[in-house]
Amino acid sequence: MAWISSGSSNKALIANLASNKLITSERVKTAMLGVDRAHYAPALPYQDSPQPIGFGATISAPHMHASACESLLPFLYPGARVLDIGSGSGYLTHVLSKLLGDESEGRVVGVDHIQGLVDLATGNMQKSDDGKKILSNGKVKFVKADGRKGWAEEGPYDAIHVGAAATEAHPSLLDQLKAPGRMFIPVGDAYSQYIWVIDKDETGKVQREKSFGVRYVPLTDEPTAGEH
Repeated sequence: MAWISSGSSNKALIANLASNKLITSERVKTAMLGVDRAHYAPALPYQDSPQPIGFGATISAPHMHASACESLLPFLYPGARVLDIGSGSGYLTHVLSKLLGDESEGRVVGVDHIQGLVDLATGNMQKSDDGKKILSNGKVKFVKADGRKGWAEEGPYDAIHVGAAATEAHPSLLDQLKAPGRMFIPVGDAYSQYIWVIDKDETGKVQREKSFGVRYVPLTDEPTAGEH
């Protein structure tokens, strides 16, 4: 159903995702309507497919962003702290911040391992007045770091989204997940990847649920000179 969700505008894209039951929550629908994907995807922004953004990275398909938001929604509330690993273009980081509420004191930290992508995300958010406001009040920040190690200094996090395929649910990320909290993470190799939804309850007990098959770029460290 994903490919037929494409639209001619942001509004049409979100309407089609909702019509196809890929968005089921009004909160997610409103948040995604409030962030124009054209500010983050340089080509075919309203097509429901991944798009290249440079640096060997992609912006995920809109239906995958919707799925992540729907899954994490119970843990996205005013005052929540959210970690977005592999923040790339900054699109989902912006959407996640909207799900915390416009007047919320919560924070979303976007982490990427390439400085060019950190700069790109920051520039993309500055294309809208809303994005400028969110950056200026500190509700969103982007940092360069190894996503496999998370960003412990602002944890623990109520919700963690990982936007690249990890070889495992890295222990450092689990350590930074609040109790209770939820992580949405693709795990696997170049040939087989699945979304795992990992919950930590109030006692710290971890429960893992294998969801659906996906295809993501790998969660890695920064390429060295000469690598492509």
